[in-house]
Amino acid sequence: MKKRNKRRKRLYRLIRLFLTLIFIILLIYLVYLGIKSFIKNPENTNKENNKTEEKNQIEEPKYTKEEDEKLKKLDYINEKVNYFKWENIDRYISYKEKNQDLSNEKIVLYVNIGIDNDFYTNITSSPNQNTNTILLNKYYAVDSSFVPKNLKDIDPKYRGKYLQMTEEAANAFNSMAKDAKEQGYTIRAVSTYRSYSYQDGLYNRYVASDGKTKADTYSARPGHSEHHTGLAVDVDNANLSYTSFGKTKEFNWMKENAYKYGFILRYTEENEFITGYKNEPWHYRYVGVEIATKMKNENINSFEEYYFMYLDK
Repeated sequence: MKKRNKRRKRLYRLIRLFLTLIFIILLIYLVYLGIKSFIKNPENTNKENNKTEEKNQIEEPKYTKEEDEKLKKLDYINEKVNYFKWENIDRYISYKEKNQDLSNEKIVLYVNIGIDNDFYTNITSSPNQNTNTILLNKYYAVDSSFVPKNLKDIDPKYRGKYLQMTEEAANAFNSMAKDAKEQGYTIRAVSTYRSYSYQDGLYNRYVASDGKTKADTYSARPGHSEHHTGLAVDVDNANLSYTSFGKTKEFNWMKENAYKYGFILRYTEENEFITGYKNEPWHYRYVGVEIATKMKNENINSFEEYYFMYLDK
């Protein structure tokens, strides 16, 4: 009986020893896995500790309280268009208050153009001088010494007198007039590059005749005329006066084809509030094929709108 009890006790001790060994082995294995995981992804160790901290962290506000109040009035248009300018935000709000029917996109665009101010105020030197994207209007001007580079004669077959444009614009006009002729249309240049002094004399004659207010609706002040850039051309069909060009079949041809050669119709009834000039079906401006095509495809009605959407930096 005593021997049997001794055997039993010995068996129990062996079982306990075996179980203890198993436990130790498992513990060592778990420690090994933990070390291995830490070596592979040490950041995981901190993730759990950081979770609580992240929950307690307060996100930095995107705008100051004052900025946020102003942006709310514009429905955070700054996050929707890339031509938003912080320095104009007060002007945007003021213009919106006076033009509630306009979209916020238009509010921003028109203020950037400058039409929240009167014409011939806040005049700035024209950007991109001597390029196809020069902007010249009632807010932007060149000085009296400006002369465009690389002026070239228009082909005599497609002009009424000695006329010049920049070389690229002249080549494009010659090509357009030639193709039109081959299709039975006559496109003839009647006015192109004008010097500062020429425009000065022309404008002052109009003022003497019609008064300054009326003259400003159809003639540019010196330094503000697109003709000064060497990129503008007035056209006729060699039969009617250029002022009647809008009634000709050639005008319809130009509406469909001018963009293919890099020309846009510059002054229309639709954009008069932007340009300050009455409808001129005869006045075309060279901007290059890429821009002219984009303006046509996107139905952009004025060069000012295109400029401040895509070119103003």
